[in-house]
Amino acid sequence: MSNDPLLQPFRLKHLTLRNRIMTTAHEPAYPENGMPTDRYRAYHEARAKAGVALAMTAGSACVSKDSPAAFNNVMVDDDAVVPWIAKLTEACHAHGTAVMIQLTHMGRRTRWDQGDWLPSISSTKHREPAHRAFPKLMEDWDIARVIRDFADAAERMQAGGMDGIEVEAYGHLLDQFWSPLTNELSGPYGADTFENRMRFPLEVISAIRARVGRKFIVGMRYTADETSKGGIDPETGLEMARVLEATGEVDFLNVIRGRVHSDPALTEVIPVQGMRHAPHLDFAGSVKAAVRLPVFHAARIPDVATARHAVSAGLLDMVGMTRAHIADPLIVAKVMDGREDEIRPCVGATYCLDRIYQGGAALCIHNAATGRELTMPHIIAPAPERKRVVIVGAGPGGLEAARVAAERGHDVTVFETQSRPGGQIRLTARSPRRAEMIGIVDWRMAQCAARDVAFRFDTWAEADDVTALDPDVVVVATGGLPNLELFEQRGEAAHVASAWDVIAGDVVPAGRVLIYDEAGDHPGLMAAEIAAGAGAEVEIMTPDRSMSPEVMGMSLTPYLRTLLPLGVTFTVARRLLSVTRAGNRLSASIGSDYVPDVTTADYDLVVVNYGTVPLDDLYHDLRPASSNGGEVDHAALLAGQPQAVRRNPDGRFQLFRVGDAVASRNTHAAIYDALRVMKDV
Repeated sequence: MSNDPLLQPFRLKHLTLRNRIMTTAHEPAYPENGMPTDRYRAYHEARAKAGVALAMTAGSACVSKDSPAAFNNVMVDDDAVVPWIAKLTEACHAHGTAVMIQLTHMGRRTRWDQGDWLPSISSTKHREPAHRAFPKLMEDWDIARVIRDFADAAERMQAGGMDGIEVEAYGHLLDQFWSPLTNELSGPYGADTFENRMRFPLEVISAIRARVGRKFIVGMRYTADETSKGGIDPETGLEMARVLEATGEVDFLNVIRGRVHSDPALTEVIPVQGMRHAPHLDFAGSVKAAVRLPVFHAARIPDVATARHAVSAGLLDMVGMTRAHIADPLIVAKVMDGREDEIRPCVGATYCLDRIYQGGAALCIHNAATGRELTMPHIIAPAPERKRVVIVGAGPGGLEAARVAAERGHDVTVFETQSRPGGQIRLTARSPRRAEMIGIVDWRMAQCAARDVAFRFDTWAEADDVTALDPDVVVVATGGLPNLELFEQRGEAAHVASAWDVIAGDVVPAGRVLIYDEAGDHPGLMAAEIAAGAGAEVEIMTPDRSMSPEVMGMSLTPYLRTLLPLGVTFTVARRLLSVTRAGNRLSASIGSDYVPDVTTADYDLVVVNYGTVPLDDLYHDLRPASSNGGEVDHAALLAGQPQAVRRNPDGRFQLFRVGDAVASRNTHAAIYDALRVMKDV
């Protein structure tokens, strides 16, 4: 028996959880028509197989028709979900993992123009800023109906073999009743007294318990401190915990601190890159000290050391490491095997959540197998024969190609022009707030070192250098260079610098600075932070109708928190047409896609962020000698099958290119390119 606090079993009612690590409720947005189908099952099963004790599925399964999916949620308002729940539960139980699901009614945290186009309902008439729906004030029959819907949904989950449920009460309908900020009702469920605000959620719990009996586990995830004036304060939150305990109907509490009604508020509940780790852990511990109920908690607990402290210090009974398991589903197995140093780190990029809240499926910025468990491996299988693999470029795509090839057992050599690996990631990590991104590089370098990958730094590889190694496979991961052309114009714009120039420190911004951001991704905002921080008068301009659409809500928040106090101006729907010299200054010609007018403005520096252009000369030089001519069989690629194209019978090696060497994309794309080609080499 291990002495590790994290590996001790925990008794939850009749259920013995095999360790103290869980994945808390989160919606990876993989359902199909509201059903948790095979992709959803495979995602949770991968973590169960690796040893996680409890999988709390769904980041809020919706119980009612007027609670449509806000971010592709699981819908549990119909019996059709039961067979899918049974399949998911059986898969996780087979590996010894307990399975529960979070049930909710979204209230105002959704939209009326989705699903069946029923009006949103709430205890307040005010819209939630993040979802923008003005709700109908609930009537008595709405309350009775929703109570029945919760009980019906809980019974379905019990029928599907689940070990229990968690009722969601932070930011959603039940919390909207609880909070003085969002309860405008009068009468028995109104805002005037604590008892009245508590009534509706307590009636939901009682109805669930009456339906599922005493043995089924029922918990509550709730905010015990809204950290907002006039909202639930810590004293009230502790009293709520005592009331829930006194009912005798609640088996555990999962503690949240903060609100989720807007992007800035959400980042305080779920901290992003550059923010403090585990900011609410001690507060969750204060709730545990106030009640005898088991207490769970998750909020940026990305590392095993912090999780271990949470248990050993008696702050928590179960530790949620949810984003950490998105990055590496094998955490528990690696802890059990004494391989903690091999855990792939969560770097806090929040690519996973940003995608969900923008209508996409959850993906990890540097684990391309997450969410693709049906086609992509988390554990790389050895190849039947050893090959010689040459990779050119040690950015994220090249390093992933090297890691996967080495795990397959191949002889791997990597050429890199710089003295250190990392490519654009190393530029990104120059920002103190985004320094964690270097973990993407460091983890892969450690994996490569353990498998004897040979690196040749400070080497500009030509075709002869590559072919001299007599490779069987060549991967060109040379990335790209900043694109300084303007839209639909040929040739680089005159007199402009790139965002990379500013980030790298090669250009020092001063005076009046225009950041022209047509890519809408991180480099433009990073350059703006540097320029504004240096005292420049900064304007960020985009031809789009909104700022930085590729950065997305949660990750955009820290930029705005930095840039707004520094007086940065944001200009939308304006397009940079040209730049000319005007004495010691630069004159920018500015138009718009919406109106025909053209204006001019003077600046001391114009910075362009417009993606990259592939650095692909080497790739084209190598194509004639390759067996596939660089061609990729898309059908095989999408099916997860090996590449077998042979265009040149005399070709000596297979040739592939990945990442920005193909086209300007992002870190995840480069890593996914590399994984899905190299896993079969």
